[in-house]
Amino acid sequence: MKGKEGSVVQTDWRALLEAEKTLDSGVYTKHDLLIVRGKGARVWDAEGNEYIDCVGGYGVANLGHANPEVVEAVKRQAETLLSMPQTLPTEARARFYLALTSVLPPELNRVFPTNSGTEANEAALKFARAATGRKKFVAAMRGFSGRTMGSLSVTWEPKYREPFLPLVEPVAFIPYNDVEALRQAVDEETAAVILEPVQGEGGVRPATREFLEAAREVTREKGALLILDEIQTGMGRTGTRFAFERYGVVPDILTLAKALGGGVPLGAAVMRKEVAEKMPKGGHGTTFGGNPLAMAAGVAALEYLEKTRLWERAERLGRWFMEELRKIPSPKVREVRGLGLMVGLELKEKSLPYIQRLEKEHHVLTLAAGPNVIRFLPPLVIEEEDLAKVVEAVRAVL
Repeated sequence: MKGKEGSVVQTDWRALLEAEKTLDSGVYTKHDLLIVRGKGARVWDAEGNEYIDCVGGYGVANLGHANPEVVEAVKRQAETLLSMPQTLPTEARARFYLALTSVLPPELNRVFPTNSGTEANEAALKFARAATGRKKFVAAMRGFSGRTMGSLSVTWEPKYREPFLPLVEPVAFIPYNDVEALRQAVDEETAAVILEPVQGEGGVRPATREFLEAAREVTREKGALLILDEIQTGMGRTGTRFAFERYGVVPDILTLAKALGGGVPLGAAVMRKEVAEKMPKGGHGTTFGGNPLAMAAGVAALEYLEKTRLWERAERLGRWFMEELRKIPSPKVREVRGLGLMVGLELKEKSLPYIQRLEKEHHVLTLAAGPNVIRFLPPLVIEEEDLAKVVEAVRAVL
């Protein structure tokens, strides 16, 4: 039953919210609202309240909620062919491979499609071991690569790792942006170095050019691979199509997900031909990875990104947004940092109370990046006046 536009009759929505909270596994802390609709950079709850969404699905909604071109592509594909394993080629999968590789450097020309970012990183780790015959990985402190057992092994945060030890070993963790530590850690036993160009979960920390250039150089010297995790930084988020373009460093394996499907679950590990050829037939697989529905959404998302060049908008609005946040005269602010519309506001105290106040008092949705950082991942289509409202809301709560 519907009430006013975007709302559900009170008894219905409260029962649904309670059902989600009580029947859920409990691994997520739930907000006390039920989201029923989204459009662009705004979402609505069951009571019809409107929110500016700077969570953006943890970076999924770069093209905006319910992007009309993605929606239309999904509708058409759903009526045609929903599922088909990768042993049987499909038009949708071929079109996705062509669309994705056309916007990447020519040496990145082999695609393993997945359903998520952690699956893309799992694939990357396996391809790296198969290609090099080595076991060791080098990752960064504060880095986040996912929560499945392989990707968790190269994720730094102890609270994620420790309950599930032992994980895949050996892994050497180095301080992010520490070139000397990186050079010391990579040796003849290293299969790959895996890094985020901007650490998301780790506090929105961009890599220095020197660090990524050194990662590329030392991996080549030692015969190891370089994996760049662009699951959150890809698809225009940081002011270029993909963050590695800003640094002039091309990895051996690039992992993508989140915004790649325009809102539909889709990931990919894209690699050099010589890396792909070392994986034995049947050495890795996925039932739903590369399904026609996700492939059609991915093509629409890539085409929309190219047509609108949203990365240029992210660069311009991100610079303005960070400048305005830095103008806020609050002694609570330690630093504002980021690239494009991937922005972190680090406080000198816990960020959660401010995140909660932004939601409840100003209807602005944000998320944490570590205990002290407010992270902003708005859809790249966000209107400038909405971004200005976010600045004023932050100013108010601080």
